[in-house]
Amino acid sequence: MDKNQLGIQYMQEGKWEEAAKIFNEAIEENNADPVAYINFGNVLAAVGDDDKAMKFYEKAMELDENAAAAYYSAGNLFFNKERFKEALSMFETALKKGLQTSDNYFMLAMSFIQLDQNRLALPYIQRCVELDENDAEARFQYGMCLAQQELVDEAIIQFEKCVEIEPEHADAFYNLGVAYGLKDREDEALAMFQKALDVQPDHMLAGYVKKVIEQGGNTHN
Repeated sequence: MDKNQLGIQYMQEGKWEEAAKIFNEAIEENNADPVAYINFGNVLAAVGDDDKAMKFYEKAMELDENAAAAYYSAGNLFFNKERFKEALSMFETALKKGLQTSDNYFMLAMSFIQLDQNRLALPYIQRCVELDENDAEARFQYGMCLAQQELVDEAIIQFEKCVEIEPEHADAFYNLGVAYGLKDREDEALAMFQKALDVQPDHMLAGYVKKVIEQGGNTHN
């Protein structure tokens, strides 16, 4: 096993110091290898040293302008700092450099969502789901994007799939209830609000809407 692989194994085990040590050795042995810089940057990001991590990603980009993983990792740093335009730029660059992974498509979509551009997020979150059909959170976000475009039938399919994969996803049950309500499937809507409350008893929206329906109100005038 080479040092980069060993370091990644240490990261997966949460052994950050061992990982940092082994990536440092990898850099010393070959200081022109962008992968070792990206990996070291990921260790620094994991332990909260974002500024230093970014320097390692920038070094990797300098060594190889097509090091797509460096742009993806930098994008995550910007996203976590709520610098969504910069994050979006990094994820788009990673995609152009060939990083066509479900994770990159997901983060591209989430950046657009954070920038209130759900329509632009739609093709990216759709592609993410195509690449990883069992990603419950991607299904949920896809459903939300579809619902915001008033594609309720399509949204229902995604919310249903989400709760099938992740039966503890209270927000998916809630939004499924809303979608059923829009389709005048009142009994099913009530059942979904109840499921949301079963999973998360303090789900305020589900509790409120369920009470309104039970009292004969209309939640979507």
